[in-house]
Amino acid sequence: MKFQKRTNTCGELRKEDAGKKVILNGWVATVRDLGGLIFIDLRDRYGITQLVIHPDTQSELAERSKEIKSEFVIWAKGDVRMRENPNPNIPTGLIEVHLEDFGIINKAELPPFEIIDEIGTNEEIKLKYRYLDLRRHSMQRYFIVRNQVYQVVHKYFNENNFLEVETPFLMKSTPEGARDYLVPSRIYKGRFYALPQSPQLYKQILMMSGFDRYVQIVKCFRDEDLRSDRQPEFTQIDLEMSFIEREDIIAITEGFYSRLWKEVLAIDVPAPFLRMSYNDAMNSYGSDKPDLRFGLELTDVSDIVKNSGFKVFSDTVNGGGVVKVLNAKDCAEFSRKKIDELTELAKKYGAKGIAWLKLIDGEINSPIVKFLNENEISEIKKITNLENGDLLLFSSDKWSRACTILGALRLEIAKQTGIMDSVKDKYSFSWVLDFPLLDFDEESGRYVAMHHPFTSPMDEDIHLLDTEPAKARAKAYDIVINGAEVGGGSIRIHSREIQEKMFKLLGMSNEEAELKFGFLLEALKYGAPPHGGIALGLDRTIMTLTGTENIRDVIAFPKTTSGLSLMDGAPSNVDELQLKELGLRIVE
Repeated sequence: MKFQKRTNTCGELRKEDAGKKVILNGWVATVRDLGGLIFIDLRDRYGITQLVIHPDTQSELAERSKEIKSEFVIWAKGDVRMRENPNPNIPTGLIEVHLEDFGIINKAELPPFEIIDEIGTNEEIKLKYRYLDLRRHSMQRYFIVRNQVYQVVHKYFNENNFLEVETPFLMKSTPEGARDYLVPSRIYKGRFYALPQSPQLYKQILMMSGFDRYVQIVKCFRDEDLRSDRQPEFTQIDLEMSFIEREDIIAITEGFYSRLWKEVLAIDVPAPFLRMSYNDAMNSYGSDKPDLRFGLELTDVSDIVKNSGFKVFSDTVNGGGVVKVLNAKDCAEFSRKKIDELTELAKKYGAKGIAWLKLIDGEINSPIVKFLNENEISEIKKITNLENGDLLLFSSDKWSRACTILGALRLEIAKQTGIMDSVKDKYSFSWVLDFPLLDFDEESGRYVAMHHPFTSPMDEDIHLLDTEPAKARAKAYDIVINGAEVGGGSIRIHSREIQEKMFKLLGMSNEEAELKFGFLLEALKYGAPPHGGIALGLDRTIMTLTGTENIRDVIAFPKTTSGLSLMDGAPSNVDELQLKELGLRIVE
C-alpha cells in the first residue's frame, strides 16, 4: 500500500482539531486489543497520539491491525475526536484519532529493550542499540535542549559582533597536558597530524590577524584516561576577544549564561555572578569548582593543634602542612563502618587516614580525644561550631591535598544526608579567579602550567617569574555552575619575550619551543594585540540545563568510559594495505 505523507505530527493535535481528517506517521509504541476496542499509540519525536479501531464496525481494519507490533513504522489516516477517557499526562491526551486506514511502512523485530522513558536496562546494551535508545522521549529532550543552546549561541554572539570562524581539525601536534590523537599522513610518511585538544593557538592567531571577536562551536579531542564525566571527543563554545581585559570576558560570558537560562528554562539568572579566589575556594570548600548551593565549609585548625599531643597533627603543621576540619552536621549517628567507607574515599584522594570526633549527648567520642587537652578541644568546638549530633572529619596534609580530601568528603556527606537532593532544582553560578600560574609536578620534577602555557601572569607578578615563579598568579578564570566547571579561560600572553620566558619555566629549551610553537613565536613578532578568551563546555552546560549526571546522555553517539563505541565497533582493526599505504606496521 502506498505511503501517505503526514499532515500533522504525533504531538500537535489538540481539542481544537476535533473533526479534522489527519494523516500521521510514526512508530508504534503499544497495541492494546480490548475486544470491543483496539488502541494503538503512535509515537514520533513530537509526542504520542492514540489511534482507535472499532472492531464491530471496522472488522477488516481490525483484522489487518493484528499484524502490527511495537516499533513498526506506519502511516495512519483518520478523524480527530474527543476522548471519552482523557489522559492528562500527555499534551494530546484530550483527543484520539478514529482510524480510517493505515499502512505498514516498515516492520520491526522485537527490540532488546522496551522503548519507554523509565527503563533499568544496562547502559552498554543501550549504547549498542543507540538508535533505539534515542527513540525515547526522555533522550530526545536532551537534544532538543542541545539544539536550543546552539541557536542561543549563534544569536547572542552575532548580536555582540563575534565572527564564527572554523579552525582546522588536522593540526600540528603540540602535546602539553593530555595526549594528542594522532593522524598519520599518507603523503608524508612518518609524519602525523593531531586532532585538536582545543583551537587555542588558532584563535590566538586570529586575534593577531585582526579578527577582534571570534566564536565557534567546536569539537575537541583528548586521548586521556576517561572518567564518568569525560569523553575522548567533546564540544565547546570557544571564544576570543582583542583589546580587552578580564572583566570584558567575564561580562560577555555572564550575559550568555543569563540569556541561555532565560530562553531554555525561563529562569532569571542575575549578574554579576559571585566571585572568589582560588585560595578561598580551596580553603572553604576543598575544590576549585565549589558547589555553593549548600554550606558545609571547611575550617583550618592548624594553629590550635600545632603543639598537640597528637603527633599526626603537630608534625604535619610543623612540617609546613595544615589540619583542616569538616563539620558534618547531624552525622554523629554514622556507624564505624560508614566512617571507614568515608576513609576509603579519602584515600583515593591521597589521604593516609581520617581522624574523627563526635559530640553525642554532650560527650566527646573520638579515638584521638586522649591526645587533645581541654583547651584544644574547647577551641576546636568553638571554631567549628560543633553542636550535639555533629561529626568532625579531620585531614592533615599539605595544604592542597588536605583541602581536596575534605572537599571530596563534603560532596559525599551532602549526597548521603540528602542535601544534594534538596538543592537539585537550584542553580549557583560563580567565578573562581587568581589561580596560580604554575604548579610543580613532583613526578617530572618541573613546573607545569596550571591552565596552559599561553596564560598571562598578573601584571604585578611578572617580576616573580625570575625569582619566585611558584608565587606568580595567572590572569585565569573558571566559571562554575553547581559544582561543575563549565568553562575556563584567561588573558593570553601577547609579548614574545614573556612567552619565551614561560616556555623556559616549563623546562623547554629554545630549540624545543621553536620546534613545537615556532609559528606562534613568529606571529608574536608582528604586532599582537592584548587578547583573551574562554572555552565553555557545551556538553557539561547541557547536562546542567537538563539535570542529568551522565555526559553520555547529551552526546548523540558517545563512547563508553573505556573509549569504545559499542554501536559501530570503533576503534577497529584496519587491513594491512591501509597500514602499508601509511607506512605503518603494528608492533605487538
